Amino acid sequence: MNQRDQKKMKKKLEEDRERIAKGIHSLENDALKKSQRDASGDLSGYAFHMADVATDNFDREFNLDLASSEQRFLNDIDTALKRIDDGTYGRCEMCDRKIKMERLMAVPHARKCIECKKEEEQNEVK
Repeated sequence: MNQRDQKKMKKKLEEDRERIAKGIHSLENDALKKSQRDASGDLSGYAFHMADVATDNFDREFNLDLASSEQRFLNDIDTALKRIDDGTYGRCEMCDRKIKMERLMAVPHARKCIECKKEEEQNEVK
């Protein structure tokens, strides 16, 4: 991979990282930093209906699961940025062949070439 392509991919990864980090922060704020009353918009002192509580709890769990998934994606981006710095970015971790630029454009944090990724996914199914 030439220097121009590396700079382009690094910029794309950094932009993705910033966008995802903001999204995680927003999800965490929604899920963790609001009380049950604040989340529901209820300012009265009356008890909540059980169905409303269940819905709110589901929404919080969903947001936390989404934040967890986004955090894993953020970790993949950080790994890709480290690989750019150490000169291993764009090479498959399994076979050490170059990962095609089309794949990197679609999945900038890719660690495997498409052939090795397919093989890995087929083995997971078995």
